[in-house]
Amino acid sequence: MVLLGRDAEADLSLRDDSVSRRHARLLLKDGEVRITDLDSQNGTLVNGRRIEGTHPLVSGDVVTLGAVAAVLRAGTRPVSPHRTLAPEVLLERLREEVERSLRYSRPLAVLTLVLPESGAHREAVEKACATEFGAAEAAGWLDDAHLLVLLPEVSGEPGEENLGEQVGALAMACPGARLGYAVCPSDGCDAETLVAAARAAAEGASPGLLRAAADSASRLTLAERVILVADPAMVQLYALIRRLAASELPVLVHGETGVGKENAAFAVHHWSRRSQGPFITLNCAAIPEGLVESELFGHEKGSFTGAATAKTGILESAHGGTVFLDEVGELPLPIQAKLLRVLETKRITRVGEVRERSIDIRIVAATHRDLEADSQAGRFRQDLYFRLGAATVLLPPLRERPREISLLARAFLAQACQTLGRREMVLASDTLRVLSRYRWPGNVRELRNLMDYAAAAVAGDVVEPHHLPARVTGAASAEPEAARTDAAPGAPAAGGVTPPAPGSPRKPLSVEIRELERRRMEEALQEADGVQARAAALIGMPIRTFSFKMKQLGLSAKGAQRGTSGS
Repeated sequence: MVLLGRDAEADLSLRDDSVSRRHARLLLKDGEVRITDLDSQNGTLVNGRRIEGTHPLVSGDVVTLGAVAAVLRAGTRPVSPHRTLAPEVLLERLREEVERSLRYSRPLAVLTLVLPESGAHREAVEKACATEFGAAEAAGWLDDAHLLVLLPEVSGEPGEENLGEQVGALAMACPGARLGYAVCPSDGCDAETLVAAARAAAEGASPGLLRAAADSASRLTLAERVILVADPAMVQLYALIRRLAASELPVLVHGETGVGKENAAFAVHHWSRRSQGPFITLNCAAIPEGLVESELFGHEKGSFTGAATAKTGILESAHGGTVFLDEVGELPLPIQAKLLRVLETKRITRVGEVRERSIDIRIVAATHRDLEADSQAGRFRQDLYFRLGAATVLLPPLRERPREISLLARAFLAQACQTLGRREMVLASDTLRVLSRYRWPGNVRELRNLMDYAAAAVAGDVVEPHHLPARVTGAASAEPEAARTDAAPGAPAAGGVTPPAPGSPRKPLSVEIRELERRRMEEALQEADGVQARAAALIGMPIRTFSFKMKQLGLSAKGAQRGTSGS
């Protein structure tokens, strides 16, 4: 047993007033470690959660006693061939590791191995896990073909020694296996998203090779548009759209506002034989009811008051191409009847004209409404619904595509910075966590607007949670601007923190810690002339963690050499 506390007779004496004289006790038995809180005044926390009584520990756990934090590191490696964990135990361990990674800004990688055949080489893979993995790491089978490995303190940076060793051992144990990995928080901020990202990366890897989740996202280039797709549901959906594009069927795109319905419609056009023809969009909800018919079908001169000249309608203008009718559910019933006839005859009649004109168009419609329910209630023509919905595509909302939130956020932020001509910004891990938990009622459009705002409003190079609107962070009210500035007037030099005036809002503790950490790292980089290994040693931080945090905080070794600040 090991007694922890402020008492001079403690086995591990901690000279800090926040630690009780007899604070906690460690018990080591048969390779297991347990900690017991001894009714200390400030309590004992494991990975940020206060414990009562005895609690088991594993390598990598963060133990907090008062204001003192320590990370448990096991000095031996297990050699049992039964080291792999059951799926439910493994996933619970992953949830704990994700919480630790986000709370303490520590790197975490999730590695997936896909066997070439179900059950093949399984014994060899398990032996590699037992002999090559450290005590901080854990592995288990999700099913007969997929192995999941948790790698705390691994950031996934190219050439990283630990990741390379594990991948090499697994590849040697199972030739032809495919491997993929995801990193917290850049690829996901919860266990399920990280597992899905790692599996998607592995499924798309070549036999015997490793693929990063960041590389598994698809960039669909459609003329001047680039669509980022990573969620498995979206990958399958766009594959379906490509197949539908080869036909001449009308397509009905259903989804919430801002979810990307126009991109889906344009994909139908781009992948069709009509791609060289026009793609014309009409928002049916934005046209006054009295002008809808003229906008769609055109009119002749003098056909109504104000018709000073003849006008070609949208349907006629799109001859040889595609018409996208957004919010088609808002069309008045009389116009719905005329649109149905156009779909059946491929002919239109302008307002004020008697002769018909032949047109060659394809219609793609979109709505956020339940047109089937509307047709049953008489608000939408049932025959038109059946005609438009010959092929239906359902776009899931952004909140159901967690894999894409961080990818889209970083892509939109980079694009916004480029547009503004400013240096590239990064999203703090806490910010990615906030974004992943937000419900996104405005979907992709809302996320893009938020990143445009961040690029324009944030003075520094790192977007922190307190930079975001209160509706996103869940705060009761937005903090005053003075409390959110990156460098408030009168801020102390590195090493000090000026307490706020009585009654004034405080910054979140995590933000103050991050700012202090950033200053210390900047000072170390300057003192070490930009050499990361020396800078890390100066402040007692592992080089792997130092490099990981440099990326998170947007620090530059070159900037440190010039003596510039990234905030």
